[in-house]
Amino acid sequence: MSRATDTVLKGLEEIRPWVEDLYKDLHTHPELGRQEHRTAAKAAEALRTDGYEVTEGIGGTGLIGVLRRGEGPTVMLRADMDALPVAEATGLPYASTVTVPSDDGTPVPVMHACGHDVHVASMLGFARLMARAREAWHGTLVVLFQPDEEGGTGADAMVADGLVDRSPRPDVVLAQHVLPYPAGYVGTRAGSFLTAADSTRVTLYGRGAHGSMPQHAIDPVVMAAMAVVRLQTVVSRELAPATPAVVTVGSITAGTGPNIIPDRAELKINVRTYDEETRATVRAAVERVVRAEAAASGAEREPEFEALAAFPPTVNDEAPTRTVAAAFDELFGDQAHTIEPQTASEDMSRIPEAFGVPFTYWGIGGTDPAVYEKAAAAGRLTSDVPVNHSPHFAPVPQPTLDTGVSALTAAALAWLAAPED
Repeated sequence: MSRATDTVLKGLEEIRPWVEDLYKDLHTHPELGRQEHRTAAKAAEALRTDGYEVTEGIGGTGLIGVLRRGEGPTVMLRADMDALPVAEATGLPYASTVTVPSDDGTPVPVMHACGHDVHVASMLGFARLMARAREAWHGTLVVLFQPDEEGGTGADAMVADGLVDRSPRPDVVLAQHVLPYPAGYVGTRAGSFLTAADSTRVTLYGRGAHGSMPQHAIDPVVMAAMAVVRLQTVVSRELAPATPAVVTVGSITAGTGPNIIPDRAELKINVRTYDEETRATVRAAVERVVRAEAAASGAEREPEFEALAAFPPTVNDEAPTRTVAAAFDELFGDQAHTIEPQTASEDMSRIPEAFGVPFTYWGIGGTDPAVYEKAAAAGRLTSDVPVNHSPHFAPVPQPTLDTGVSALTAAALAWLAAPED
């Protein structure tokens, strides 16, 4: 590893217990998007303790910490803070039992089912190491903690709230995400890495009637069922076999009783694509199919389409990805890999886009290596290794956290290392 990376990471053993305790605390106390008040407060407190200039309340609960060390490049690193409305089933001693009221007052369980607790703990560990080894680097370090990644609104909210004017302008933006690979793994990829994701609520309108008198109805349940079936052909029959995309109908809702034909049905549809051309093609096909099925059923009112969330594709810039990959090869050796494209989605790219600067985003593993190897040997990776958003997803603290801290350090120092290194 480089001299700067070695110098900074010498402090890792000392802070390791603090990072692990922080991770477990965050896991026990998850917060949904736009509600990350406790998490943001803990991040701000740690950063101020380590000498960072902290600006809070950007886009709601977002914040940045800035540490300056003379002339040189400016590097921004981002961590997301929010959790998910999932009931935890890990059985861990530090498992979440948090619930919060929903809009109608019913309790909603909350869990860090996507590893954002790893991201926050790793970032704060990295930030502390960089503050304690300032002699090893030069330039300006910006650590950014983003709200509501899961809802796809957090990055845009920070930008809309003046992030570009409230932060030093970075030369590059860096980020990482824990994934269900073996802990210790790091993976980079230039170009298309994560998909765009578009979620839409579709309301199909029919005519209600008694279940015994279907001739008086226009049945929206049948209409919806035919649309669901036909939507499965969009990818298989309208895209080239080598063009990846996913169309998922994740929710179908209609009716109140077995003998009542309702007057409407609702579908929630998710589309994932890797490029804007395919994105436009698939979205147009989805709308065409739904409208056609409504027309075929004799619907007297056009379907309604309501956008629920939209995530951009994550397309890593070539130059910073090569730089980070080289740093990882040097530090991690055979644990550094080229990762395959992922069908998950992110809003992180909105931040470098707002600054007009390049970025790269990589993955780290969080699964117990023994569990992963056993599942791989048995051909049971898809069933035995919990993935992000599963109620059983909980990255093992080590070596996940050490890898997260080390990866951020090596990546940042690829730009910030002192000239003599």
